[in-house]
Amino acid sequence: MNHIELDGVSKTFGDRVVLSDLSLQIEKAERLVLFGPSGSGKTTVLRLVAGLEVPDKGEIRIEGRIVASAGKNLVPPEKRNVGMVFQDLALWPHMTVQQNLMFGLTARKVEKRETEVRIREMLRLVGLENRSDAKPHQLSGGEQQRVALARALVSRPSILLMDEPLSSLEDERKRSIASDLLGLHSQFGFTLVYVTHDQAETDLLASRVCRMRDVQSAA
Repeated sequence: MNHIELDGVSKTFGDRVVLSDLSLQIEKAERLVLFGPSGSGKTTVLRLVAGLEVPDKGEIRIEGRIVASAGKNLVPPEKRNVGMVFQDLALWPHMTVQQNLMFGLTARKVEKRETEVRIREMLRLVGLENRSDAKPHQLSGGEQQRVALARALVSRPSILLMDEPLSSLEDERKRSIASDLLGLHSQFGFTLVYVTHDQAETDLLASRVCRMRDVQSAA
């Protein structure tokens, strides 16, 4: 069963065409890598699925439900059961690791005890159980990546979107975090859509690769 569907989706920013009549189907629990150069529309696909952008034309479906259609979001981002890791990670600098993870759960009105259990479990899974009181600037680059991953997954989304999250790390750390990600995918069974222009990351993570052509569509 297709988990995510983009049907004839187009998106422009000003005079710049980013996506033109893109159709893409992503199966449940698939690990799809969107691979291509800068400007090919990879990040825009993620933002459309997340509900952070609206398609100019076409439809987006999640689990068969239309969530966006030609100029309007029909389902808001917080109702799509999607987690996202941004390229710049977007961690709250004034919050501790624990508070960063807690923020989304509080917004979703998860009970306090359940929140504590989820945060403790997720920090254990990413190997940061002893760093819960640290702030982002006190963490290494690899640790910050793990916090961003834990924050995206602590709400137990069915879809995880990742926008070049490992691009600033050296190869050894990339392999380590990719291994963690594969383990979490095996455990939780989320659908992964991962953006990169790095062939090594693609080889590590993809069950299927979608090669984005320059500014137009996908192959």
